[in-house]
Amino acid sequence: MSRRSCSLIQCLLPLPLLLFNLLMMSSLLQTSQGDVGTAAQYSPPYLPTACYNDSASQFPSNNMFAAAGDGIWDNGAACGRQYLVRCISAAVADSCIADQVIQVKIVDYALALINNPPSASGTTIVLSETAFGAIANNSAAPTSINLEFQQV
Repeated sequence: MSRRSCSLIQCLLPLPLLLFNLLMMSSLLQTSQGDVGTAAQYSPPYLPTACYNDSASQFPSNNMFAAAGDGIWDNGAACGRQYLVRCISAAVADSCIADQVIQVKIVDYALALINNPPSASGTTIVLSETAFGAIANNSAAPTSINLEFQQV
């Protein structure tokens, strides 16, 4: 029987290649940090809300706010929560603004909206016009989008 031997460099050469491959695979597996759901948009009037009634001070100055759907409402515990959201797809091509992530504050319950759009039924989150327009092209006029969201 012949015994194959290798020099120290020859024997260790596959190790960096193996580490590189493991690093690449782990980065590919971590493409999503949040949950996936659907979103619609709603228009004024925004008051009263299920969370803060008639208080206008509830709205962030940048108008990035939303109403929570049943999936995240949590019997009202969602009020005041902040979420990072980004559009990932829509039925209308080119609706999403690529790589745009916004932070929204939950101020209402989607099923209690005064101006409840038909597309809001069953969605995860209903965004204010400003928030929706920040992540989706209004010119494409999608009624709802698919989004990735994460509580912060």
